[in-house]
Amino acid sequence: MAIVKIVLRNEPKKDGTYPLAIRITKDRKSSYIYLEYRIKKEDWDEKEHRVKKSYKNSAHLNNYLQQKLAETTAQALSLESTKEHVSAFAVRENVKPKVSATFYAQADDYLAQLKAAGKYNRYTPDKSRIQNFKNFLKQDYLFHDLTIPLIERFKSYVVAVLKQSERSAVNHLVVIRSVFSYAIAAGAIDEKCYPFGKGKIAIKFPDSSKVGLNEDDIEALEKAELDGKANHARNLWLFSFYFAGMRVSDVMRLKWSDFQNDRLHYTMGKNNKGGSLKVPDKALAILDQYQDFKENVSDLVFPELKGVDLQDRFIMERTIAFKTSALDKVLKNDVAPMAKIEKKLTMHIARHTFAQLAGEDVDIRMLQKLYRHTNIATTIGYQSNFIHKEADDALDMVLKKNSRNLEPP
Repeated sequence: MAIVKIVLRNEPKKDGTYPLAIRITKDRKSSYIYLEYRIKKEDWDEKEHRVKKSYKNSAHLNNYLQQKLAETTAQALSLESTKEHVSAFAVRENVKPKVSATFYAQADDYLAQLKAAGKYNRYTPDKSRIQNFKNFLKQDYLFHDLTIPLIERFKSYVVAVLKQSERSAVNHLVVIRSVFSYAIAAGAIDEKCYPFGKGKIAIKFPDSSKVGLNEDDIEALEKAELDGKANHARNLWLFSFYFAGMRVSDVMRLKWSDFQNDRLHYTMGKNNKGGSLKVPDKALAILDQYQDFKENVSDLVFPELKGVDLQDRFIMERTIAFKTSALDKVLKNDVAPMAKIEKKLTMHIARHTFAQLAGEDVDIRMLQKLYRHTNIATTIGYQSNFIHKEADDALDMVLKKNSRNLEPP
């Protein structure tokens, strides 16, 4: 008969903790099922095979361990009753859990999946936010121990201790929510553990201000005498603006073959929405500056991604992020001063600028097409940041009325 016990393995980790495991012994041979839950040696009662009260949340962890012990014992007995000869290894393989119910294990797996899918733009910030949550927790937790008050305290911790913005704090909650969803989909936890949604933790981003350049700024940018890196950064910014605020990632991926019959045909990388736009004369003038570097029609127009394996999505996204950061620095430190622009100038501001100039003059459905938004609600929400006429008219009406009241009789 197999003997099943909870043990603390003598395999110290870098943080000074030791892994808990289920030991299955049969015919004097042992096999282990690691629970991916680690504690310090002084928090383990070797005689009683349980966690001491000195460990935070010891009651919950002991209940979890006893539940796993009972489940494994029952499954081992069931297996032995159906087969005459069963090894400890065979028992382990039959009863070991396929997934872990702890946050650390699921979070690490979630990040690994993002990286494997090449999603650098999500992997990098999510990894940092998960690490911040781990630092806050100080030890691994079962999902049902990640209570609403605990997660809300973490949100306050991000703002008060890490000195990050309210928006950043909400982004941290979004990542935690993503790990919960990932664990549920993996079958590691029950949906009842989910702490987000109606009547629970509500995720609501604070309003943010989006400001673009005005027509005078654009003219100044176009006429500024620039060369080298400054001229190149100015070219990419204007190219993005001329094509309805095309995302910088899409600008960098443009090939000469995308330009046919005086039109640009491209698919937006974010949502794979395709379409075409006429090529403005000003955009053609920019293209002329790069003709000498054209090797063939399949060549990239701009140099940022040349030599990069575009089939490796992770490497491509990482390169785009680095190159965009470098462009933003040139725009801030070189281009803006030379063009005498005092407003914030980054590659993404080109998208805000187009939206600001479009205002209420362009039909919302046409803007949806230009922005390549899948849902028109996204366009309405985005464009509302740049429509101020009704509010301005209301303000003028009240102030004029007040001015009349103050006139002497």
